[in-house]
Amino acid sequence: MNRERLRNLALAGLFAALGVLLSGLSVPVGPTRCFPAQHALNALAGVLLGPWWAAGAATITSLLRVSLGTGTLFAFPGSIPGALAVGFAAALLPDRLKPLGALAEPLATCTLGAWICAAWLGPAMGKSVGYAFLAGAFGASSVPGALLGLGLLAALRAGLPLLRGHRGTL
Repeated sequence: MNRERLRNLALAGLFAALGVLLSGLSVPVGPTRCFPAQHALNALAGVLLGPWWAAGAATITSLLRVSLGTGTLFAFPGSIPGALAVGFAAALLPDRLKPLGALAEPLATCTLGAWICAAWLGPAMGKSVGYAFLAGAFGASSVPGALLGLGLLAALRAGLPLLRGHRGTL
């Protein structure tokens, strides 16, 4: 395994671990448990690691949260689309604007994530939850989370010692 892949694996594992450790801060909203810290971690992972590593970290976090009872099945479509969107947006932006990719997180979570939950997951679980309700709940979680992630990325860019030595460009 090459050095960059090993570093990405370690950072993705750290993001997943942080998500699990912070999962007690989630807020029950209807059948979901909104978790702004997950969206902040998606913003960080998407910009620093790219879409696939970020989605992997979000998947592991969701799996562990559901297993531990600090999350619901809504965690999967509530986090993975946002992580992918941040990674793809950051990849398309020039280096100096990559942190702004964090703002793609709520766009994907509130549209695609809410639609997956309303159209497929809710009915499969026997829970009738409307798209507008889910989009609002996910927005109340993902917008502050993405802004927190953007703030953390700005702190990294300013040279604060968090993750110092990571080769990614900010």
